Amino acid sequence: MTETEREPIEALCDQLDTAFREDPRGKAVASLLEAYAREHSDWEGFRHFQEGAYTRNLVRRTEDYELLLLCWGAGEESPIHNHMGQRCWMSILEGEVEEVHYKRQEDGAGPLIEGPTKRYKLGQAAFINDDIALHLVRGADGLAASSLHVYSKPYDVCLVYDLESGEESAKTLSYHSVEGVICGAEGSV
Repeated sequence: MTETEREPIEALCDQLDTAFREDPRGKAVASLLEAYAREHSDWEGFRHFQEGAYTRNLVRRTEDYELLLLCWGAGEESPIHNHMGQRCWMSILEGEVEEVHYKRQEDGAGPLIEGPTKRYKLGQAAFINDDIALHLVRGADGLAASSLHVYSKPYDVCLVYDLESGEESAKTLSYHSVEGVICGAEGSV
């Protein structure tokens, strides 16, 4: 396959490889995701929904990052979670996505404090890390949506939080599909 015959999502992965090699903090990631989300649809080959849970569909995983397509079924949302000290970018591929920020109490005990709710539309990109907030993500207005996420560096466990008590617990992360092939994951974070 020649360079011009390559799928745009493969080119995006190559651009991400270069971006993280040149700047491990990922300064160029948001603009790469925005451009891809506005101009391409080959991501649809990675789009897999599952009744009763949102899905995490792996596109590429390297030492520096993982690229995932998350599919938000109607009414589905992530638990409130952290990013284990890593950086996370998200761009919207279809529908609209809401992100709700949360903070822990100063002493770390008691209910979480709800922060702003942000809404993202097709092609928009967002960034979060643990210094900004914990968050919950879902399709806006309870409708289905798809979003492309980059996590740098990849991680396999995150902390999820109970809104009322603020208690945290470890959650092992799984994939619903890998490189477009469904692998049977039951649910995801």
